[in-house]
Amino acid sequence: MEKVKKQLVVSAIENGTVIDHIPNDNVSTVVRILDLYKLDNEIFLGANLNSKKYGKKGIIKIKDKFFEDFEINKIALVASTATIIEIKDYKVYRKFEVTVPETISGIIKCFNPKCVTNMEITSTKFKIVDKKDIKLMCHYCEKITKKETLEFF
Repeated sequence: MEKVKKQLVVSAIENGTVIDHIPNDNVSTVVRILDLYKLDNEIFLGANLNSKKYGKKGIIKIKDKFFEDFEINKIALVASTATIIEIKDYKVYRKFEVTVPETISGIIKCFNPKCVTNMEITSTKFKIVDKKDIKLMCHYCEKITKKETLEFF
C-alpha cells in the first residue's frame, strides 16, 4: 500500500507580516501582548510546527498588518528567537530577526507598587541587564523585572 503524504497548505498573504520562529510556548503570549484578538485582519496561528533549528516552533501570519518598533520590541522580550517577515505584493519586502534593545520605554509596567511610575503619570523606562534570560532594571526604582513577570501596557 502506497503512503500518501498529506499536508496543510496555508495561502500566501498579499500584504502583511509573518512572525516566524516563535518559541512554541509563547505563541499565545505574542497574540496577547500585540492585542491581535482585537484586529479584524485575517490571522493564521500555527503551533507545534516542526523546526530543524528549534524542535518545535510557532508562527503567526497577519494579513494587512505591519508592526511599529515598539511592537517589535514587545515581541523581542517574549520571543527573542522570532523572525519578522514583511510581505508586500506576495514578495518578501523585509526579513529580520528581532533583537532585544538596550533600553525600553513605555511598554512595560514596573512591578514595584512604590515605583514613581505607578504613582504618577511618568513613562516607564528600563535598562536590559540580561538579554539572554530577559531581565530589566527600572530606571527609577532600580528593581529587576524578570521575563516571567513582565506586564505590558
